[in-house]
Amino acid sequence: MKAVKKMSISVPFLDLKEINLRFSEEFAEAQKRVLESGWVILGQEVEAFEREFADFLGSKHCVGVANGLDALVLSLRAWIEMGRISRGDEVLVPANTYIASILAVYEAGLKPILVEPDENSFLMHAKNLHEYVSPRTKVILPVHLYGRVCQMDQIMAFAKAHNLLVLEDCAQSHGARFQGISSGCFGDAAGFSFYPGKNLGALGDGGAITSQDDEFIRVVKALRNYGSERKYHNLYKGLNSRLDELQAAFLRIKLKHLQEDNEHRIEVAKYYLENIKNSEIVLPAPGGAGEHVWHLFVIRSKNRDKLAQRLLERGIQTMVHYPIPPHRQMGYKELHGLSLPLSERLHEEVLSLPMGPVIEKRWLYFASQL
Repeated sequence: MKAVKKMSISVPFLDLKEINLRFSEEFAEAQKRVLESGWVILGQEVEAFEREFADFLGSKHCVGVANGLDALVLSLRAWIEMGRISRGDEVLVPANTYIASILAVYEAGLKPILVEPDENSFLMHAKNLHEYVSPRTKVILPVHLYGRVCQMDQIMAFAKAHNLLVLEDCAQSHGARFQGISSGCFGDAAGFSFYPGKNLGALGDGGAITSQDDEFIRVVKALRNYGSERKYHNLYKGLNSRLDELQAAFLRIKLKHLQEDNEHRIEVAKYYLENIKNSEIVLPAPGGAGEHVWHLFVIRSKNRDKLAQRLLERGIQTMVHYPIPPHRQMGYKELHGLSLPLSERLHEEVLSLPMGPVIEKRWLYFASQL
């Protein structure tokens, strides 16, 4: 039997080990602090992180939850409990997104309406919303994909004109800004993920909801805790979705370095943009100052798979975000009849290059040879 040659990776796509080892001493101190407190759920660390993350963004409120999916589900559920939307209402959501954006809509008992993206940014754009809105539409769910904020001024104007709520999916846009405003501060609410690979990643799962709305936040806080504001008194049929003390303590440490880490990502992206000259590769549009924090650096190529294999043979690890569009997933057969040619083409052509806060310039020699 012929032995399979194992590829040697010289440039990893994302080195979580190196990213987190930078803070090993601080993590150990934080763990000791949590252990000595004797409090592991919804204590002082979570409250401090919620306050610090809200301040970082410029948001009035932040609520820590178990993960990014729950952040979206709980936000939609809160609006249902408040009577602002009803089960069966429609939510405009990008066709080009991670499945969680669409799953959240289903989990809340709502109907996702998939919207083709803008071809240049791959993001939701207000110019495309007119053909999808209907009398049943109640929410717009823009996703700030890859670290770039959608054109939120236009989306918010469209929402206001049609009396729609806006829930931002900020799972990939920690610290990104548009017109000087942080993602998570435009809509009626926003959901963040702290999955380990995010720009602000925990050492496990975690998420958060931000909003300026006092009543919405009151309902969300109850929903995340079994629907309870007071133990054994359940106002709603809620969930168990609470950011734990240890992850909050770790996130507080990493939040202090988020701006610096994002700046490193911007430098890596600048290097790619200046050194990749292959005419067969479509590069992402650069963002303005602070407008793109490059959670992912996504190129397009009609020969995507061959390009990825060639890079792998040279020790360069890449990833595809995402190989199958949501409306072609087996678990979403009710969407299979949709015609979304641009989204389908993007999923056939996109390739993510190595990106992160610990990538060294000397590793990026391959960019000029693409």
